[in-house]
Amino acid sequence: MTLATHRPFIEDLYRELHANPELSNREHRTAARMAELLRERGFETHEQVGAATGVVGILRRGEGPTVLLRADMDALPVTEAERVPYRSTATDQLDGQATGVMHACGHDTHMASLQGALAILAEQDDWAGTIVAVFQPAEEVMQGAMGMQDALRELLPGGIDIALGQHVMPAAAGEVQTAAGPLMAASDHFIVTVHGRGGHGSQPEKTIDPIVLAASMVLRLQTIVSREVAPADRAVLTIGTFHAGVKQNIIPDSARFEINIRTFEPQVRARMIAAIERIVQGECAVAGAPAATIETGDIAPLTVNDADAAATVGAAFDEAFGAAHVPSPQYLGSEDFSYLPAVWDAPYVFWMYGGFDPELVGQARERGTFDVEVPSNHAPDFIPVLQPTLDTATTAMVTAARAFLA
Repeated sequence: MTLATHRPFIEDLYRELHANPELSNREHRTAARMAELLRERGFETHEQVGAATGVVGILRRGEGPTVLLRADMDALPVTEAERVPYRSTATDQLDGQATGVMHACGHDTHMASLQGALAILAEQDDWAGTIVAVFQPAEEVMQGAMGMQDALRELLPGGIDIALGQHVMPAAAGEVQTAAGPLMAASDHFIVTVHGRGGHGSQPEKTIDPIVLAASMVLRLQTIVSREVAPADRAVLTIGTFHAGVKQNIIPDSARFEINIRTFEPQVRARMIAAIERIVQGECAVAGAPAATIETGDIAPLTVNDADAAATVGAAFDEAFGAAHVPSPQYLGSEDFSYLPAVWDAPYVFWMYGGFDPELVGQARERGTFDVEVPSNHAPDFIPVLQPTLDTATTAMVTAARAFLA
């Protein structure tokens, strides 16, 4: 059976997943659906692999390479814009606050296309080897892949030969991007708690205002990339949360904010981490406040594609996609995918595919308005067009897997 035969199933599955997103480590409905489909395709199916929602399917077909194919399952605490009839209206609680839930990073396309690829591969009888399908939770909090490591080691003691993964990006649908070497940045997360001295809003002289102090830190931290990192070195520092106070006339005794940094070079990472410590504690000293508490949160490694394996995938994509296969830029986004092949020190290839109207993307690039007109990952309107996005992603996964299976 061909891709065209499976297209209605893939599109329907995508709509179903898009309309029913679940936050990290809460992907219970999603995991059950992935396991159900694996069993229908004849895969040896394992649930609760390393976590309550980790799912692994194994299809063995004689002697040959073992190829791991991965899709992530979690959604984000984002309220979706009204754009499509299958819009998510899901809500949940996160850190005590109500939030909308949305597949704002395209993990629904990853799952739907992998399930489509598995359906096609299961029907083909001209390959040999073992397919390991991993449906991974909690990518957005950089916990899911690492949390599955021990269980995968026990499940597959003989190891794997290659791991393959992909991600939808704000690029033209139908386009596929590959590259050897570093592809995605390392990510570090820090939680800063500023300790002040609370009091009445009318008597600030009796307090050490942690909001003013933390705000000063936030502004000063922005100078790390602009003034302490060389322009040739790619790096990002973002303050993603800021929490302080409960009432307008009370100066609180603490404030908390969270920092995310992205880097490609270890020395740049080390320099930025040292600068964060210096600035935060320096501002505390200037204000006469106690030292701040800096905790380490989620960490993601560099994504570095194996050169030989990337060449194999690239050659297969040249044949499958022609001019739509293009060199990938380096992305300052991060992934925890590489923790999976690290279980066996196996090579891996991760690639990107576009998800947005090619005409819109092309015109926006010509106008210099790409960053304004084409939604970015994690935005409330990051809603890939169904086609040719899903056809491209499914074909890419089948093509890459077949490039290694005997």
